[in-house]
Amino acid sequence: MAWLRDWKRRRVLARHRIDDALWRRALRHLPFLHGLSADEQRRLKELAVVFLAEKQLTPVRGLALSEDDRVEIALQACLPILELGLDWYDGWVGIVVHPSDFRVQRAETGEDGVVHEWDDELAGESWPGGPVVLSWEALDDAGSVAAGGANVVIHEFAHKLDMMAGEADGVPPLPSREARALDRGVRRRVRPFLHGRGCGQGNLPRPLRRRARGRVLRGRERGLLRIAERAEAGFPEALRSVLEVL
Repeated sequence: MAWLRDWKRRRVLARHRIDDALWRRALRHLPFLHGLSADEQRRLKELAVVFLAEKQLTPVRGLALSEDDRVEIALQACLPILELGLDWYDGWVGIVVHPSDFRVQRAETGEDGVVHEWDDELAGESWPGGPVVLSWEALDDAGSVAAGGANVVIHEFAHKLDMMAGEADGVPPLPSREARALDRGVRRRVRPFLHGRGCGQGNLPRPLRRRARGRVLRGRERGLLRIAERAEAGFPEALRSVLEVL
């Protein structure tokens, strides 16, 4: 019931807040938040307070999370939904935090029927319908974006929005009829390029060709190879430029 949820959230905000000292420390560690207006900062802090009340942060492997850690995770998690609202994170509650990068076992059956297994070392992962998994080291590096670093925290929570539409394909649910129509139009125009004649691995950019040779490709690489083989004949220079960067 929406009215009951709204009432609970108002009650949380009446009882809890991010105090000025905690906010100043968060700004020092996450300097990109300075780019928000005063109103946006106020709304972000309110979202973060409710987020912490509704989600469960679980440190593992002996890690202890400080109040600053919890608040900074919440602030970054709420940044992608600042203009959407917390309801966009419905359907899951858990955030698991490891002290450092963690290993995940993968298995994949190749075209020859052979099952290939390997370990992935990750700084973060989002599971459809399940938790967000983060490494504390990634949280510690989150403020380095301006210096060319990566923000794994925002990245993984953006995946949560993407997964609301089903497959993680970079297209979250589009809220308006006009946006959905635009998405359909773009896909319709791009589709002919994605079914061009295959060109084989020999014509692929060197970085992707090196990865493709001699082993089973993993998810992202396999997807890039499939697109390349189907589409390079359609727009070779554009595709080559994109793949060289990737």
